[in-house]
Amino acid sequence: MTHDDATTGHLPPTGGQPSHDPGSGLPPLDDTVQAERITRFWDTARPSAGRTSHGGAVGERAENVVPPPAWAFGDSPDLADGLLELVLAGTKTATASLVVEYEESAEQMPRKGDLSILLDGAGDPRALIRTTQVDVVPFDQVTAEHAWAEGEDDRTLEAWREQHERYWRRTLAGTAHEFDPALEVVCEQFKVLYSE
Repeated sequence: MTHDDATTGHLPPTGGQPSHDPGSGLPPLDDTVQAERITRFWDTARPSAGRTSHGGAVGERAENVVPPPAWAFGDSPDLADGLLELVLAGTKTATASLVVEYEESAEQMPRKGDLSILLDGAGDPRALIRTTQVDVVPFDQVTAEHAWAEGEDDRTLEAWREQHERYWRRTLAGTAHEFDPALEVVCEQFKVLYSE
């Protein structure tokens, strides 16, 4: 999910449209314009994922035509841009979210092989990624290797725990959930297939 300062995660995606939670701090987007931008990006990036299209021909597989979910890191345009730059530089190859956040949003958790389109802070599509591994572990069992792969701060597990605990304490306030070291974390690794 979204994080403050230099922490990772993303809002659970919604079918090819960016998740712009009203309280997220991300700018509101015109759905039609945004859908067109994502579709144009997908048309260009699709071959990088091994997906080809025949112009929406009858019987063509939807996965070749319909863009994958699109989302931005963080809960502000600056954070989205900063984390995206880490991805584009090859430093950030992982992210983390809480299981309860997916449950609350009724969105499907990421699975190995899933494609996603990463958006920048302005909502522009910038990268196509493929999820390469998903592990669900309690917060207090997230590994140093995962913290390193997230590529933020000094890349240590200690910094990862401090930043993520602070973020999740803040974002869970006022919900039915409270931060607890036993909360399950979705640790997602990914590979960039295409970027602009």
